[in-house]
Amino acid sequence: MINYHSTNYRTPDVDFKTAVLRGQALDKGLYMLNKIPKLTKEKINSFKSLALNDIGFEVFSEIVGDVIPVYDLKKILNDALNFLVPIEKIRENDYICYLDQGPTASFKDFGARTLARIMEYFLEIEDKKNVILTATSGDTGGAVAQAFFNVKRIKVIVLFPRDEISELQRKQMTTLGKNITAIGIKGKFDDCQRIVKTAFADPDLKDIRLSSANSINIGRLIPQILYYFYSYSRVINEIDEKVIFSVPSGNFGNLMGGLIAYKMGLPVKNSSRQ
Repeated sequence: MINYHSTNYRTPDVDFKTAVLRGQALDKGLYMLNKIPKLTKEKINSFKSLALNDIGFEVFSEIVGDVIPVYDLKKILNDALNFLVPIEKIRENDYICYLDQGPTASFKDFGARTLARIMEYFLEIEDKKNVILTATSGDTGGAVAQAFFNVKRIKVIVLFPRDEISELQRKQMTTLGKNITAIGIKGKFDDCQRIVKTAFADPDLKDIRLSSANSINIGRLIPQILYYFYSYSRVINEIDEKVIFSVPSGNFGNLMGGLIAYKMGLPVKNSSRQ
């Protein structure tokens, strides 16, 4: 079994299902793989002929083991990753990978849509319900709201800094209704995140079955590994060819996906954050 530990190391290891449904570890740490698997050079090179969802299956299979059967995992990824990821050549050796083709035009659609379907799958098996509590500075809220809209067994509460997001971002979160509730907080994103983390660690709230759809949830972080392997496979010409990634990033969820991909064997020469 592939297990996950808390980065604070003060709570027992768990499997992928528990890590995803819990979101944050009981000791306020983040769940991370005990051992990051390494893909062979040959397998990574074979991604050149695979679609994004098929690359997703190869990567997820190494990370989650057999906790999700093959048929169900393929179905989840086919449904979640059903949009294009264009790669544009801008100079001889420079390319742009567009991650804005999902429903909310944000790279967070990759993680949010995949996480929503994985959580729905696990909750159906357990015959239970969850409440997603998520903090956002803008894009995450819209992506999570859209991804979880009308998902059975899950209610979503999004906290956002009411004076620090765009009108489009606000509408993406506040106009869906049904199982989606968005609440504006007088403060900044860090204040919203602090409320979320405090709630997860509050023993009085344990019966609510809180979970997170922020990138503190390993289930949202793993799908962000996929577009690194995908974009790499579309620009390289030979096996083990190294590339440089330049990653625009506010928080570190986007870049963290690349770091895990690197640990899994992605041939990266250098990575920078801008």
